[in-house]
This record gives sequence, structure tokens and C-alpha cells, in this order.
Amino acid sequence: MAKWDLAIGLIFFTQTTVGILGNFSLLCHYIILSFTEYRWRSTDFIHKHLIVANFLALFCKGVPQTVAAFGRKHFLSDTGCKLLSFLHRVGRGVSIGSICILSVYQAITISPGNSRWAELKVKAHKYIFPSIFLCWVLQMLVNIIFPMYLTSTLSDKNITNKKHFGYCSSVRHDKASDSLYGLLLSFPDVLCLGLMLWASSSMVFLLYRHKKQVQHIRRTNASSASSPESRATKTILLLVSTFVYCYTLFSIFQVVLSVFDNPSSIFISVAAAVSECFPSISPFLLMSHNSKVPKVPRLWFAWRRNIRSPCLQKNM
Repeated sequence: MAKWDLAIGLIFFTQTTVGILGNFSLLCHYIILSFTEYRWRSTDFIHKHLIVANFLALFCKGVPQTVAAFGRKHFLSDTGCKLLSFLHRVGRGVSIGSICILSVYQAITISPGNSRWAELKVKAHKYIFPSIFLCWVLQMLVNIIFPMYLTSTLSDKNITNKKHFGYCSSVRHDKASDSLYGLLLSFPDVLCLGLMLWASSSMVFLLYRHKKQVQHIRRTNASSASSPESRATKTILLLVSTFVYCYTLFSIFQVVLSVFDNPSSIFISVAAAVSECFPSISPFLLMSHNSKVPKVPRLWFAWRRNIRSPCLQKNM
């Protein structure tokens, strides 16, 4: 095994392991909270779907890439290659959609009561479930065609007519067909990206205006920094900015990969690593800015104490 393959394998292994552990920790956090008297927020539902989407993206892309980087490139059948690629794209698309819904919902929630979003502000929580459901369905429909162009490297017969991507390969078509299909696949992502940028701009403007108002009332803005709405908004802005950076970088790699007929394995590996950055980082961003997460041990012990107290009283 070459040193480069070993280094790439270790990078994929570390990235996938850290991302899976981070999402699993956040999932355990919500599972533990379900046994307490925690009052669920509307954004928690979006976070749960973001975790599921991250799991799909990491398992279906990170694990095969790790195995392929360590030298086992011919280990998937055609069905396995198509299924993993489909689930990865669905997970990645739902992750984008979840961040988009989260940012738009937060922008509407923190909007003033006299704004044009006043009526929608009261009903916004009712549209979260239909929006998430529509996001899953839309991503499945858009990406259902994508696996048809992929085959496993085990079944490669005409090597000159295929473009290799590690453990899978795609059939080459004319540039016009590839461009049209690329536009179809990227349209939902671009739409979500536009909505995220609009929502983020609105939230930044509202936070700035709120800070100016608070400075006229109090000498410090401590109340603004400690408010739950302000913390949630800053968390979402951090998520959106991280996603935009990762998505822009990944898009550059995708454009280069589509231009070259036979891209190098190093470039393919780097592009795959960039695509898994956001699913690996996002749970830690949520945990670091969520005041409820450090309290999980105390919530756990409180739940255990509530369970044991009736038993102790019964024995006494």
C-alpha cells in the first residue's frame, strides 16, 4: 500500500469515526431528553432529521471510501454501488434541506410582530413537518435517476467508456446530457442555498438592529447575548456559514471532476473528504452552542432518581 493511500485511508477513517460519534452523541442526547420533562422545541424536530441525514451521508460515503482507500476497491456489487450512492445523495440533500428549513424558520421566528411575517410567525411551527417530509420525497425523486449511471468496478468491461470514482464508476455521456442532468441535480441545492442566504441576511440584520436597541436601554448587551433566541440564531448562522463554505468548496471540486474524463485518484479522494466535512462538523456545532447538552448527565441522574424514589417509598 502506498503512503498516500494509507494517509487518505486514515483521514477518511478519522473523519467518518468522529462524525458518526458526534451525531450518535447528539442522538443520545435527544433520546435521554425524551425520558425527562423537557419541553420540546420545533427546531429539535429539524435537528433529529439532520442527524439521520448526516448518518446516511457518513455511512454511505465515508465507510466505502475508507475501505477503498485501504486498498479494497473492488468490494461492491452493482446493487451495492447504486444503493449506497443513492442513499448518500439523499442524505446529503436532506442535510441541505434541513439547514435551509432551520434558517428560514428561525428568521421568521425572530422577526418583529409588526413585520409582514407576523401571521406566518404564529403558524410557522405547523409547516415544519410537511417541509421536512417534502424534502425527503423531493430528494428521493430527484436522485432516483443518479444510480442508473453507476456501476461497480467489479463489472467494468469497457474501461475506455467509463469514468472511475474509486469503488464505483460512471458511464460517460455527451457533455450536453451531463450538463442538463447536472443542472437538474443541483437545482434543489441552489434553491436551498438561496433561501439560506436570504434567511441569514435577515437574521444578521435583525440581530444588529436588536443590539442597537438594547444599547440604548442598557449599558451592556448581556441580556441580548444570553437570550435563547439570540443563541439559537447565532448557532444557525454558524451552521449556515459552515455549510456554505463546505458546499462552495465541494462545488469547485465537482466542476473540475466533471470537466476531466479521467480525474486522478488523489483529486477524487480530496473531493470525497470535502463532501463529508459538514456532516462530521455540524453535530459538534450544535452541541457547543446548546446549553442543554452539557446538562445531559444531570438529566440522566434526575431521571434515575425519579424512577427510584417510588420504589424506595414503597419499600419503606
